[in-house]
Amino acid sequence: MYMTIHADNIDQEHICCAFSDKKCAEGYQRKKDWLKHEFANGYVFKRLDKRAKVFIEYGPAEHAWAPITAPGYLFIGCFWVSGKYKKQGHGKALLNEAINAAKHLKKHGLVTVAGIKKFHFMSDTRWLLRQGFEVVEALPNGFGLFTLRLKTNASPVHFNDCARVERLQNTRGCVVFYSNRCPFVEYHVNTSLVSSCKKRGIPLEIVKLKTLKEAQSSPTPATIFSLYINGRFVTTDVSVCMDNRFDRILA
Repeated sequence: MYMTIHADNIDQEHICCAFSDKKCAEGYQRKKDWLKHEFANGYVFKRLDKRAKVFIEYGPAEHAWAPITAPGYLFIGCFWVSGKYKKQGHGKALLNEAINAAKHLKKHGLVTVAGIKKFHFMSDTRWLLRQGFEVVEALPNGFGLFTLRLKTNASPVHFNDCARVERLQNTRGCVVFYSNRCPFVEYHVNTSLVSSCKKRGIPLEIVKLKTLKEAQSSPTPATIFSLYINGRFVTTDVSVCMDNRFDRILA
């Protein structure tokens, strides 16, 4: 039912998101290139064997593209079940794939970043809690660090100090942080958001996180996409980039 995408088949197989979106073709290829690099670090991409957005990504937390410290854990990255495949048990089944991998590797457990309340393009908070995850650290901007411990003596985990900054200093207008962890963001940041900000006369600074070190030193735990306005975190919703969504989401 589920297949693993790896270095030998990724050129022939789809990676769930944006595979038919011509605007995002560049971002789609960059996500594949990012995956190819991370496979060497033990990263895993599992998906439903359908043309669907049903998948989970996980890998050693030491190599997580997030400003966290979680030695001995597996970090869950993107985790998505959408459309007609919801409420069919795929979420639990994919989570069990990660749990079984963690047990096999003798990991302390699973760790992930999400909103204390549901954030766009991040795992559903209430669902995580129902599966046994607990919040081990909450930030003032609404992000939480969640763990599912598999050992009673599991080592502690925490956000890095860089992520505890409540406000970016010396910034004006929009500042966006993003990486190639999602195939949609390359186009929408560099085309849609640039156009939306220019139309409104809003200054825009784009910060692309290109390396693991940059991601683990980021002020935002959401290294796929995070938008700040006048130094304050606003949203992880990539659709804010689009002109017809910009004002409504910021309002």
